[in-house]
Amino acid sequence: MNPKQNISLINALIRIACGFAFLAWSTAKMSRKPYRQSYFLIALLAGMKIAEGIVRYCPVVALYEKKDTIMPKVQHKNSSHTESHHNEKKDSSSTMEVENIMEQFSPEKIFSPDDMKK
Repeated sequence: MNPKQNISLINALIRIACGFAFLAWSTAKMSRKPYRQSYFLIALLAGMKIAEGIVRYCPVVALYEKKDTIMPKVQHKNSSHTESHHNEKKDSSSTMEVENIMEQFSPEKIFSPDDMKK
């Protein structure tokens, strides 16, 4: 089974770097206090992050991407039509606000064309 890569290269590099940092920290702590099992757990989790970075596949991200197929949205019988209509208006207005903000801070307006070429 070849899992499809679902994390970016930068995300993978961050996972590898943090994984090695936590692995080194937990190994150093385990050498001083070998009876503490929490350091062993952190070492296992750090090793998992290193492996996720190398393979560029995260099972938690894969579950999050497939959440709609696993758990479809459920309509509640008690919700009234006016509440859902009000929520739709609220969602659409907040979406419009976000789009207006994104238009104001677009890279084309902030940077010159020469900066965009670099």
